[in-house]
Amino acid sequence: MQSEFEFINKIKNKSRKPQPSQAVVGIGDDCAVLPKNAKTDLVITTDLIVEDIDFRTEWTTPEFLGHKALAVSLSDIAAMGAKPVWSMTSIGIPQAIWKTDFVERFYEGYFRLAEKYNVELIGGDVSKTPDKIVIDSIVAGETKKGKAVLRSGAKAGDLIFVTGELGGAAGGLKLLESGFNFNPSEEARQKNLVLRQLQPSPQISSGDFLSANKLATAMIDLSDGLSGDLRHICRASNTGAKLFAEKIPFDKNLNSLFESFEEKIEFALNGGEDFELLFTVNPKKYFQAQNEFEKRRFSLVGEITANVEMIELIRDEKSGILQPKGFRHF
Repeated sequence: MQSEFEFINKIKNKSRKPQPSQAVVGIGDDCAVLPKNAKTDLVITTDLIVEDIDFRTEWTTPEFLGHKALAVSLSDIAAMGAKPVWSMTSIGIPQAIWKTDFVERFYEGYFRLAEKYNVELIGGDVSKTPDKIVIDSIVAGETKKGKAVLRSGAKAGDLIFVTGELGGAAGGLKLLESGFNFNPSEEARQKNLVLRQLQPSPQISSGDFLSANKLATAMIDLSDGLSGDLRHICRASNTGAKLFAEKIPFDKNLNSLFESFEEKIEFALNGGEDFELLFTVNPKKYFQAQNEFEKRRFSLVGEITANVEMIELIRDEKSGILQPKGFRHF
């Protein structure tokens, strides 16, 4: 059976037209890029969130869900090095849920995050569904003409970095699957892991910094896990990569809950939904900005190679081929 990414590539190929496209960048990156005016490009993304596939109502709150619906799309905007500007949201709700205050609370969480980044909600739709909640989030941002950071710009020799710490969202998901119920008074480490899953923080500031200073040669947000998203960059850039296992920054809250290195690295490599940024940088550019990278706690985790689509994982000075896993819908 074809994967969702194989299907997307098939649609991408069918969408090509003989005449020049109006899109600067179309299907295949974190956002589409469209010309706005002589100085600015518009970047647009959309994300679909489905009950019992992407979330469970018994695990979250309407406020958390509203936050996450917007956050996942803001994360795509951050990955392009753009500034978010407006959003549209459509939501399908079963009648039993419609009769409660769920939708009002959903938008409370949505607007709280939108206000933080000055994002205007300009439209959307509301409909009835048979039994599950379905949410479609569209966000648009702006970047300087021709300056959107794509997945396809990595070169052999570029250094690979990540923002923040990884694996926390996957650790939070495991807690939820084990029966953990979120409560603000819960033990801090468990609560923080669960919040990484339910209330992620899009890295808008980091994306803007990297774009404004022309540092990132390629960038993607970490939604599918480090291994899967690095593969996306390698495919788009026609390169390979090597990762250093000991340099991957695990979420510190994992230490008290999951003792084995194998379990923690599995969360970081294949867990997904950390919504940090994975990006590549020319070594000369890195040395010029090294102090700022340290202040922002960007972690050097690997290097781009010329071995097309081959990802090596180096651990204890031993190298093995990494087979990306991560979440797949099909």
